[in-house]
Amino acid sequence: MIILGIESSCDETAVSICKGGKILSNIVSSQQIHNDYGGVVPEVAAREHDRLLNHLIIKSLDEANISLNDLNGIGVTKGPGLAGTLLTGVSFAKGLSQSINIPIIGINHLEAHIYANFLAYPKLKYPLVCLLVSGGHTQIWYIKNIFDYELLGDTRDDAAGEAFDKGARVLGLGYPGGPIIEKISLKGSSNAINFPRALMEKDNLEFSFSGLKTSLLYLVNKEKSFDLEDVAASYQKAIIDVLVTKLLRAVNIKKVNNCIIAGGVAANNCLRNLVDEKIEDKINVFYPDINLCTDNAAMIAFLAEIYLKKGMTSNIDFEVIPNLKLR
Repeated sequence: MIILGIESSCDETAVSICKGGKILSNIVSSQQIHNDYGGVVPEVAAREHDRLLNHLIIKSLDEANISLNDLNGIGVTKGPGLAGTLLTGVSFAKGLSQSINIPIIGINHLEAHIYANFLAYPKLKYPLVCLLVSGGHTQIWYIKNIFDYELLGDTRDDAAGEAFDKGARVLGLGYPGGPIIEKISLKGSSNAINFPRALMEKDNLEFSFSGLKTSLLYLVNKEKSFDLEDVAASYQKAIIDVLVTKLLRAVNIKKVNNCIIAGGVAANNCLRNLVDEKIEDKINVFYPDINLCTDNAAMIAFLAEIYLKKGMTSNIDFEVIPNLKLR
């Protein structure tokens, strides 16, 4: 089965082709235009998706050395994400599905992030705990079996990736915040400033990063001068400490042997290093490849193939769901 995947939930226009669980092509075009605004402008992002999608699909087919007529189905992100950008991708996918008469299925972006790990590690075994951490979500899931999930912890306000982006904006570093803060932190001391860590009570698996962001804002407004590298490193450590502490708690509570880390923040080397230090000697820890951590269509195509092989499709009139949940 050969599946085309389309991802347009935010500011990455992505197209991929999957065949039998193997990725034949995986193209991601990051919209650099948003750097001028310090964040994603939804209307601009939607227009960029509309401009790029046809070209990227042709390029993806060429890289996979197949034609449109070889496709057996289409998977496209239906949510969560920005309403306009989701609608652009879904509308394109629906039109293509009808024009070549192949089934289509709307894919949950969060679920696809989880299954990026199964794409990277086909022999990964259930049950397991997943830390799903991105720009819009910070959650801990207990995955009992395929498509069988239990939410253990969620963020009460900002997601970790959002905290990175807002922190970078406060520090005047630009967008996206995570990679910039990580780079600057390499030259700083992560122990220079003791930023607050919220909801750290025993067995608490919830997250909150709004207080951390406010603390950074107060520091920048109060101090006439400060060491940018130290501040960035300390801010990053506060975020990472919370993530790893909660992940370790979840692993202990559920007594699993395997855990996975998914989403854009999974690409952060500070996170990976602390997980290695605190967790990896106790259980098996899996990360997707770096190019599968951030938004991509390979995870969409891969998950769509799983669903379509089970005979599960979407009606052509399915809607985009910007606030889509994972169960």
